[in-house]
Amino acid sequence: MIRIYILLLLVMLMWGLNVSALKTLVDAIDPMLLTSFRIFTAGVAVLIACGIMGILRWPYKHEWLTIFSIAIFNVILHHIFIAVGLEMTTGVNASLILGLTPLVTMMMAVVFLRQHVTWLRVVGFILGFLGVVVANMSGAGGLGAITIGDFIVFLGILVQGFSFVMISKLKPTFDPRLATGYMMVIGSVFIFIISQAFGSEVQEITSLLDWKLALVFLFSAIMATAFGHMTYNFATKQVGPAETAIFINLNTLFAIIGSAVFLNEVITMNHLAGFVLILFGVFIGTGALEYLMLKRKKTQNKVS
Repeated sequence: MIRIYILLLLVMLMWGLNVSALKTLVDAIDPMLLTSFRIFTAGVAVLIACGIMGILRWPYKHEWLTIFSIAIFNVILHHIFIAVGLEMTTGVNASLILGLTPLVTMMMAVVFLRQHVTWLRVVGFILGFLGVVVANMSGAGGLGAITIGDFIVFLGILVQGFSFVMISKLKPTFDPRLATGYMMVIGSVFIFIISQAFGSEVQEITSLLDWKLALVFLFSAIMATAFGHMTYNFATKQVGPAETAIFINLNTLFAIIGSAVFLNEVITMNHLAGFVLILFGVFIGTGALEYLMLKRKKTQNKVS
């Protein structure tokens, strides 16, 4: 179990630093064009890994619809919104908003899957969203300092949360790691077509010939996106979604630190207060607190 926790910690570190990596890349290359190449590279890396693990196969006809349906929200819309939003906001703000992902996913499950929600989780939802508001009031404009970029990043986690609901409803018959690879490859093709429709210039991708940008790109595509998602899915199966959700808080922490170190962005008291609120919001709202309390109660009952 310690090995799983170490892997989760490593994934959270990579996902956190990936916010700074993406911010660096979208400042140099058109966001949608970059995203198409990045997701395609990640998808190919996942499929190669699946081949090495012996789980690679061609999807059946009825499975293609499942893959494409989820890819629309989980890959195409999600990654476009995140890339475009990051170009229009700061790395710190994006990090804090992305920290709401578990809460948004839980809310989607309540709305669409009719999952039971306790008052304790409602408190978690309120704390989480309050944290984002507080963090984004750090500018002189107060609430008016919330930018269109912040809103677009939030749309990115909304569509991703909806995709998680779709995954739980559709229950694909193939390995989720294999499905991830196919979704990324298919989604990247559509993102590329959309980027061309919006006038992206393909020659911009030659900026990756710069070795520093190339290293950042490979880290983001292969390590954070491909390896990160495969490892997280594996860990969720091993220890359960409640415990893995606790680690999401570290993702936000590493993202904020990365923005300060690599992007030279200023972390204000509002950002720190917002982070604390989001941390407690995610911990309570995802049911992690209830899970640990129940686990402790069962242990005490066994002892007595």
